[in-house]
Amino acid sequence: MINHPHHQLAAVTRYCAERGISLDVREDGWLLVLGNATKRHLIFGYDLGLNSAVAHRIACDKAATAALLAASGVPAVPHAFFLGPAMAGSSEPEWTSILELLEAHPSGLVVKPNEGTSGRGVTRVHAATELKNALTVIFDTGASAAIAPLLEIVDEVRVILLDGVPLIVYRKQRPVVTGDGIHSVRELALRAAPIQQQSQLLRRLAAEFDASTLHAIVPHGEQRLLSWRHNLEFGARPVLLRDGELRETCTALAREAARAINIRYTSVDVVMADSQWRVLEINSGVKLEALGEHAPELVEAATFAALDAIFAPRASGSAAAGSKLSQ
Repeated sequence: MINHPHHQLAAVTRYCAERGISLDVREDGWLLVLGNATKRHLIFGYDLGLNSAVAHRIACDKAATAALLAASGVPAVPHAFFLGPAMAGSSEPEWTSILELLEAHPSGLVVKPNEGTSGRGVTRVHAATELKNALTVIFDTGASAAIAPLLEIVDEVRVILLDGVPLIVYRKQRPVVTGDGIHSVRELALRAAPIQQQSQLLRRLAAEFDASTLHAIVPHGEQRLLSWRHNLEFGARPVLLRDGELRETCTALAREAARAINIRYTSVDVVMADSQWRVLEINSGVKLEALGEHAPELVEAATFAALDAIFAPRASGSAAAGSKLSQ
């Protein structure tokens, strides 16, 4: 799993060198201090510093984002908020309200840290015991939780926006294997993975599937997904969308979502479920590291556009940056 801003740091370093801007790298690249004769600017983690504090806090809160989008008439996946018992001054979570959600969605729920990222701590549950176990893990860390209905997501697209202009749009294509009638899911997955990635792959498969599924022979020509998640950090691959109806539809929805929370620089995940596109989440920290493994030139171009909005807003302009990235 990629968790260090190598590609972002490389892009920022080149930008500063080309624009004559000083760069002070601190905390192993997590804190950057940029400056010229007229401006001093800070970058912390994946937050380039373009968004207001309020927009950032809303985007980091899955339940708050979902509630505000719903109130604004933007189709979104609902997320119910539950505060951990330690934070609420209670000895037990709100089990009655929590279990009522499972009764309302018998096909299952998705439990996640309310302010988590990159798919960490996200768990599918179908029974009360699984639900309680998943929440206990989150609450034991002192975090709050968000609970969403388990949807059959058939497609997921990420739209990276700067002031409403799409910089990068890509579909998240989950990893699959195709059966030969001889080998199991596990064997097919290992055969397709580079040796250096096999141990990580096995850990991921063991966490997502039971042994009977992993060792089942896949009939010839049939496909099996290797992850229910669409996260690039969990094996999905980016498929760039440069034009077409799908890109326009997802971009329009992402733009509505960004406008609803008044955020400037963001990545918006939109999903197709139940024959409808809706917003899954909005990210204030635009994490491009996994994409950088496939298209580092796009990561650099997006970072340059965002930094130009800070250091040269009149000379550049978001529209020109978006046009360049779409070519």
